[in-house]
Amino acid sequence: MAGMKPKDVVPSAAVKFFGAGTAACIADLVTFPLDTAKVRLQIQGESQKVKGASATKYRGVFGTITTMVRTEGARSLYNGLVAGLQRQMSFASVRIGLYDSMKQFYTRGTESAGIVTRLMAGCTTGAMAVAFAQPTDVVKVRFQAQIRLADGGRRYNSTLDAYKTIARDEGVRGLWRGCMPNITRNAIVNCAELVTYDLIKEMILKYDLMTDNLPCHFTAAFSAGFCTTVVASPVDVVKTRFMNSRTGQYNSAINCALTMLRNEGPAAFYKGFMPSFLRLGSWNIVMFVTYEQIKRGMTRAHQYWSPS
Repeated sequence: MAGMKPKDVVPSAAVKFFGAGTAACIADLVTFPLDTAKVRLQIQGESQKVKGASATKYRGVFGTITTMVRTEGARSLYNGLVAGLQRQMSFASVRIGLYDSMKQFYTRGTESAGIVTRLMAGCTTGAMAVAFAQPTDVVKVRFQAQIRLADGGRRYNSTLDAYKTIARDEGVRGLWRGCMPNITRNAIVNCAELVTYDLIKEMILKYDLMTDNLPCHFTAAFSAGFCTTVVASPVDVVKTRFMNSRTGQYNSAINCALTMLRNEGPAAFYKGFMPSFLRLGSWNIVMFVTYEQIKRGMTRAHQYWSPS
């Protein structure tokens, strides 16, 4: 990331890799209910078609959270948390932790990285991360989307059961459902999120608007969250719908998008926008602020314990 002065010790790739995964897990713990509300709002309109499911109507972010707590209990807000943490530890470690390394790869080790180089680095690490974490993402979305059936049953009983059930009923390919829209989404998210954060932080420090500390990280992270939500929401809705769909419901991600457009109109692509923004904005703030502190703390600890 931008902001390192010549005299600063640059965190190693291992520190960034571990720090990104840890910071993302902390951010997920804080913002998971908002993410669950976002998923429920995004699939609203198709979830009522599931046989035996109650036709619960969700209205707004906090209305969705209130309805879920009332009808399913507070624990429902954290459905899929285990898979979510598994996802972040493998996913964020790659897409965020390796971002600076990928920038250096494209610039052949130099520190000067233009906007195109940053976009390429963001797209690359975003796509790479999907290769590692797609099954965890599918399970997380399925858990967040599942609602209590009329007989009180659930689609999946546990995270491990979800992995086994999907592999058994849909084949291994079921665990990779929505891989292409997810690659597209994460390439877009990475570019909007990391590049925006990188550029805004660099500009703030360049013009001495703030020092390289918490207020600077907060401002850059909030801006990155807003830009990411605006750009990625349509792809995110299609990804969520497609990954949560029954076998044969959609032929492809494009078919899913066209079906949404035909049945629900263009506004369907921005369903759950407010929870998406609340979640991404708060997630970015928690993640980036935590990530910066973890990098500094681990680098200082390494300096302290390493022999002179």
